[in-house]
Amino acid sequence: MATGDIEAALHSARALILADLTARDVADAAVVSLVEDAVTHRRWWLEQWPEGTDYVLGLVAQDVQDALLEGYGRWPLCEACAAEGDPHALSVEPELGPEPHWVCGKEGTVVAAVGELR
Repeated sequence: MATGDIEAALHSARALILADLTARDVADAAVVSLVEDAVTHRRWWLEQWPEGTDYVLGLVAQDVQDALLEGYGRWPLCEACAAEGDPHALSVEPELGPEPHWVCGKEGTVVAAVGELR
């Protein structure tokens, strides 16, 4: 796999994660730094396994979600359940697969594709 393909996958993942963070109004400078850290880590991962470009978006989303949990709390919250008094984070599915999406684990419903939160 060409380096350009790896970089394209990483740039796309960065843009889509930033879109979700912006949609939920949490894209401050510190959070953007977490995204950059996740992308840097996954660059190394893709250099080791270039066939993983289809999976990098979901992995970066999970990396950012984990980093936010440690420093900021759960993200992204399931807005439907939070409105009912049951705030919990959405999860990324598939955990390792193409075309990842955000899912409400409580209801088992797809909320949005990664990069398309509202």
